[in-house]
Amino acid sequence: MKIVLRTPADIGALLRDRRKALGLDQADLADRIGVSRLWVNQVERGKPGASLGLVLRALAAVGVNLTAASGVAPDHPATEPVDAPDINAVIEAARRKDRR
Repeated sequence: MKIVLRTPADIGALLRDRRKALGLDQADLADRIGVSRLWVNQVERGKPGASLGLVLRALAAVGVNLTAASGVAPDHPATEPVDAPDINAVIEAARRKDRR
């Protein structure tokens, strides 16, 4: 199953859904990852600012494996590649200018 996570609320909802599917309450999950029940509650509600390391530990505790996808997210416009300047042409033009 592929789930796109873009916001803290998305991560919180995923964590809550997996926790409930496993039959765990917030205190059980908190014990598994070494945090308070309040921390779990706040993350599940989408509160930003949680430690990334703890969020990753929480996701692992409920069996979520993260996979990074390359490319641009579908709702973000693609940008055109920028051609790098030809450094040799720039140097040659500067040399010609100096010779005048």
